[in-house]
Amino acid sequence: MKIIGKIILKLGGFHLQSSFSEQMKNAVIIEAPHTSMWDFVWGRAGLWVLGIKCHFLIKKELFFFPLNFILRGLGAVPVNRGKDGKGFFDEIIHQLRSKKNFSLILTPEGTRKANPNWKKGYYFIAQQSEKPIFLAWIDYKKKTCGVNKENMIIPSGNYNEDFEKIREFYKNINAKHPQQFKI
Repeated sequence: MKIIGKIILKLGGFHLQSSFSEQMKNAVIIEAPHTSMWDFVWGRAGLWVLGIKCHFLIKKELFFFPLNFILRGLGAVPVNRGKDGKGFFDEIIHQLRSKKNFSLILTPEGTRKANPNWKKGYYFIAQQSEKPIFLAWIDYKKKTCGVNKENMIIPSGNYNEDFEKIREFYKNINAKHPQQFKI
């Protein structure tokens, strides 16, 4: 998968600027900005190059034959959006705590449309599973993407204070559709 990831990034003209940490193999990784479906392609390719087996959440309605095999192969975890999410989040937290090679990548914007009110689930999942949050990015203007060990947040329990660090990190990242990236 590393070779495939390198080829995908090269075809897209992107350069991976990352520094690897073993902690990335068992963490919550947030990726922003998320304004295009292409963000998934570049982000997934970068994680393949780094050797990080990452899982992501996707609505269960997309898990039909034959797409379900492709999605599971890419690391998708089906979500039943109509049910109470507590049991689901407990299961994700259990996976993060019990597996050595289980990372979860989330887009806290929750949509590709402009959303200045990021969802907080990523933070509480990381806090309750006692895992770090790594900040991944895709910068379309500079044609770079990556995740660095230096850009790690250990949830302190003070969401607002920790989110200010996250906001500071992402404020100069250039989205594919800049008008849709609000932080």
